[in-house]
Amino acid sequence: MGTDAAPLPEVDGAIQAARNRLAEVLLVGPEDILEQELARRGAARLPIEIVHASETVTMEDAAAKAFRRKRDSSMRVALRLVHAGQADGMVSAGNTGAVMAAAKITLGALEGVDRPALAAVFPTSKGKAAVLLDVGANVDCKPHHLEQFAIMGEVYYRVIFGVERPRVGLLSIGSEDHKGNELTRESFLQLKGLPLRFVGNVEGRDLYNGRVEVIVCDGFIGNVALKISEGLIEAVAALLKESLSSTLSSKVGAVLSRNAFRHFKKRVDYAEYGGAPLLGVRGVCLIAHGSSNANAIKNAIRVAAEFAERGVNGKIERELAHTVATRNY
Repeated sequence: MGTDAAPLPEVDGAIQAARNRLAEVLLVGPEDILEQELARRGAARLPIEIVHASETVTMEDAAAKAFRRKRDSSMRVALRLVHAGQADGMVSAGNTGAVMAAAKITLGALEGVDRPALAAVFPTSKGKAAVLLDVGANVDCKPHHLEQFAIMGEVYYRVIFGVERPRVGLLSIGSEDHKGNELTRESFLQLKGLPLRFVGNVEGRDLYNGRVEVIVCDGFIGNVALKISEGLIEAVAALLKESLSSTLSSKVGAVLSRNAFRHFKKRVDYAEYGGAPLLGVRGVCLIAHGSSNANAIKNAIRVAAEFAERGVNGKIERELAHTVATRNY
């Protein structure tokens, strides 16, 4: 309920997900408003249930204050449903900091996880996805945190994208082993000892060229990389659209170029990936972009359902336990 256009994209995305049988959906928010929107769209017979919540966390709310003061917010009610086992996962396009704080407190961390991490999915030039984590949940990290991020990211990619041995890289300022700051140099040594397909240091450009599937960094660097990428994609799309409009003369050329532009936008559109999972919490929590449209919400619901159905959290706990046991041995 906390986005600028709420609850319209959320309701439309829920309807799309329900119609495509991706999941049964619980819409959390003011009952009267949600009933009205569902009725307006003729969605009464779909597997969508409304759960009432009287308060809303806005984008301007401070995360900690919102959690303490707004006990009946749609965000907290949704997370309580997950915690109680009444829902398999939660999707929110609201205040990212508030969602992360509320999820950590309400759901708690998985066994072996010190700090949950936010994982963002990026398109690459090779036509497959890459995952970057952490992109904002932890601005200050230690090497063992990045070690856990690597394991969680590798499991998530393996299960959700179906790659048996995804390549894992450590984001640094150069590909040489000795490059980076104290955190990356120490983390490099720890990641090298993990039973992962660790390829070493990677640079920012490797996020999009498909050299690796999973890229690990602290949340400060990851969030900067995420925001720069979003801005660059928007700028490139705008410039490309302007250039096509000003140079095309024939109708046939215009149609072909519009099709190519639509294909380009689909490949780089965050809506196709739905949202970023908060890995490491005891439950499924997907955080979508604040300006998510109905397609993004639908895809976030799809990813949340896949996450739950494929038991990602259980696999993360087993991998972490195995790593600790192997190291102790």
